[in-house]
Amino acid sequence: MEYIPVTVDKSHLITIGERLYSESIELIRELVNNAYDADATYVDIKMTNEFIEVKDDGTGMDREGLKQYFNIGSPEKILKGKSPIFNRDRIGQFGIGKFASLSACECFEVYTQKGDFAAKVTFDKAEWEKVADQWNLPLQILPPNKERGDGTTVSLLRLTREFEPEDVTRKVVEGTPLKAPDFTVRLNGMRITPRSLSGHRIPFLEGTEFGPVHGEIVILPSSKASPVELGIEVKVKQVTIKREFFGLEHWGKVASRIQGEVHADFLPVTTDRSGFVLDSLQYQAFLKVMEKVIREVDDILKRLAGRKEKRRASKALKEALQRVHRALALNPDLSPFGAIPLAGEGEGMGGAGVVSKKSESLKGEKESQPDKEAKQLPQPVKKRKRSPKVKRLTPNAVVQRMRFRETGVSVCVDDFGEDGPECFTEGTMIYINQQHPLYQLEAKRRETYILNVTRLITQEISLMKDTRNPRQAFLRQSKLLKDAFIDSREK
Repeated sequence: MEYIPVTVDKSHLITIGERLYSESIELIRELVNNAYDADATYVDIKMTNEFIEVKDDGTGMDREGLKQYFNIGSPEKILKGKSPIFNRDRIGQFGIGKFASLSACECFEVYTQKGDFAAKVTFDKAEWEKVADQWNLPLQILPPNKERGDGTTVSLLRLTREFEPEDVTRKVVEGTPLKAPDFTVRLNGMRITPRSLSGHRIPFLEGTEFGPVHGEIVILPSSKASPVELGIEVKVKQVTIKREFFGLEHWGKVASRIQGEVHADFLPVTTDRSGFVLDSLQYQAFLKVMEKVIREVDDILKRLAGRKEKRRASKALKEALQRVHRALALNPDLSPFGAIPLAGEGEGMGGAGVVSKKSESLKGEKESQPDKEAKQLPQPVKKRKRSPKVKRLTPNAVVQRMRFRETGVSVCVDDFGEDGPECFTEGTMIYINQQHPLYQLEAKRRETYILNVTRLITQEISLMKDTRNPRQAFLRQSKLLKDAFIDSREK
């Protein structure tokens, strides 16, 4: 029986390394992660237009370690998934990342030291391809450098492309475990720190049959929303593999406010570490968890939007009521509540539970009466007149009261449906429908927002004066609305 040897052209190996990494900048990420796997506590990256140097203080390599380092597709890191010193989950799997270096340079050198062993291996692309039938790389044994100590330095020489420090920083932030304890990365002397997001944080932890899924989603303030880095970082062993949307792409502009990260170490990763095996059972289980998380994010986002709109409506309503109160004080004949004393800014405003001064004085007199008067027979309790019933108010309802001596009105801004009335009155309660299309239109700008709310309040108050004559009510409203927006100093 004859046998045919399986051979691989050396140029194809380099091509595979280049193609597996869509961006040659990712090679720096790989070198940093190799240092992490080797229990390094620091990685120092130096970049110039001529070279890139990645130096670490990890365990270094002896002669066998170097052979393993250049063993393509070695299962070493899979078989030994934990680092010996810090018990770290090792990141590297395929051992082909070093060949991606040749997409950015013509030569790379590996200097390593472990105990009394120190050596340098040079991988010169041009020299290596000259001899097609030899796969050997030159190994130079060196005297150990006690000042250097254990560790590895990889130098990329004769660069064929330029690297921007900002791009390298971004790739390191996304693709290396910067949050791990006892691990620091510096670029040209400056420490690279993990990305910090400010906003409403939503932590989560869910279990699957393959392992836990945990992380944190952040809803950014509108001012911090960015269309540049969209999606949620999906991390495996603390390294971002890909940004996923999980349906956020259908949310419109609000999607730019949703960022964060999710960790699922059980996810199977593609060879180039740029994606996941989508038809795997692990990924399908992961998707189910994330669908649940995104639903929760959607609910919280709606509640936050409601709170923001509630605060905005409360401010607009307060200012509108102050203006209406001043206009009524200037026009006592237009008030359905009788003459109103002209007061300082904000006087006459209050909540529904405000007690008038007269009520307080009466209360004080009752408390000072002798005990024998307090023991009089109980008087028949008068039945309270029930207020007209409206649909149950939503949690986003805003209610404020405007007081005129012993009387006044309350104004409620709430949701009554797009097809509901713009505003209506029941008793002394004025209801404003914030879902009405005109309200929504005017609410986009603060000036028109306050003007519209003031218009609706003066409309209802004018009708209270004389419901039988709408024309007169219209004229009264016009006068009140004009005076509401004239500075009191001008009057």
